[in-house]
Amino acid sequence: QVQLVESGGGLVQAGASLRLSCVASIPTFARYAMGWFRHLPGKEREFVAAIAGMGSATYYTDSVKGRFTISRDNAKNTVYLQMNSLKSEDSGIYYCALSETTAPMFVAPYGGVDYWGSGTLVAVSA
Repeated sequence: QVQLVESGGGLVQAGASLRLSCVASIPTFARYAMGWFRHLPGKEREFVAAIAGMGSATYYTDSVKGRFTISRDNAKNTVYLQMNSLKSEDSGIYYCALSETTAPMFVAPYGGVDYWGSGTLVAVSA
C-alpha cells in the first residue's frame, strides 16, 4: 500500500513563503511522476504543479508560475513545493499525488492519478 504524507502547511500572511513536503512510501520513487494539487474553497480540486520521473521536466498552472517551484529528492522519496509570494487566493488544502506519468495530472477530474495524500492546509491572510 503506497502512502503519501504531506507536511509544511500553516497560516501565514500574504507575501510570505511556505515549503510543502510529501514523503512517499514506495521503493521505486524515482521513476514516478509527482504532483501537487489544491482544493480551494468553493472550487473543484485543481492542478498546481508536477514533476516528471527522474525530475527532468516540471509543469505549473498559470496562476503559480514564477511563484511556486516543485522539486524532488529521490534519495529521500520526497517531493517539495516551494511557495513564495503567497496570496490569499492560494488558501486551501494542498494534496500530493503520485502517478506513472504526468499525463493524468493534466486532465480533470484526475481519475488517472494513482495515489493521493490526505492533504495539508495552507491559509494565507490578506
